[in-house]
Amino acid sequence: MNITGDAEAKQNQKVAIVDDDAGVRLALASLLEASGFVAIPLHGSKEFYALGEIPDIDLALIDLRLDGESGLVLAKHIRKSLDLPIVMLTGVGDEVDKIEGLDAGADDYVMKPFNPRELVARIRAVLRRYSKTNISEPEFDDADGDRISFGDKVLDCKNRQLLDHSGAEIPLTNGEYRLLEVFLRNPDKIIPREELLAELGSDLTHYVDRTIDVLILRLRRKIESVPSKPVHLQTRRGLGYIFVCSPGLGS
Repeated sequence: MNITGDAEAKQNQKVAIVDDDAGVRLALASLLEASGFVAIPLHGSKEFYALGEIPDIDLALIDLRLDGESGLVLAKHIRKSLDLPIVMLTGVGDEVDKIEGLDAGADDYVMKPFNPRELVARIRAVLRRYSKTNISEPEFDDADGDRISFGDKVLDCKNRQLLDHSGAEIPLTNGEYRLLEVFLRNPDKIIPREELLAELGSDLTHYVDRTIDVLILRLRRKIESVPSKPVHLQTRRGLGYIFVCSPGLGS
């Protein structure tokens, strides 16, 4: 299938394809090149690390089951040291693997065998969400307009950063940031999982409730003093989640 590039795909956007199957690497490289991207095929983690401490790429497309160091380990390394979006490839039915991939910091995952158009669309969607210059800033009523406070933390929407009481940044993945932004735009409102998935741009045919649960758990670890007893990001069993801005409210 020939998929031509369009205005959404910037010609200089580079995608590292990390897959130990030479045939898959070639097919993915051809697909992405035809869609306007620069493809960088890599056999595994060793080749990715060889790109340098700050590789000149815009997104990493990683097969979860790599020979040698797994895709999960590579994803964790990237998330820990780089501000780089990650899309993971996983086999059909590998539910545990998908959850572990998200917990490792992946921004999205696509199941094999995949539709070529869907994969390209997913990659473009992640790149759009990750791009600071392409983010539509929400309107807020506070004086700064782009800084939202809750508890002792501040979400800087302009710079896409979460800051603690001392002004130090609390690192967030793209998915975590988007989720927190959605909640802060809708304070004290119960939001169902399906609506949260839609806000994140996810394909509901491939995602399950557990996906949001994993992101919620990761976010609670970063914003709550006691993650197991959340003050802000609370569960409403059978309904969804609610973000309580004022401590002491809700249950």
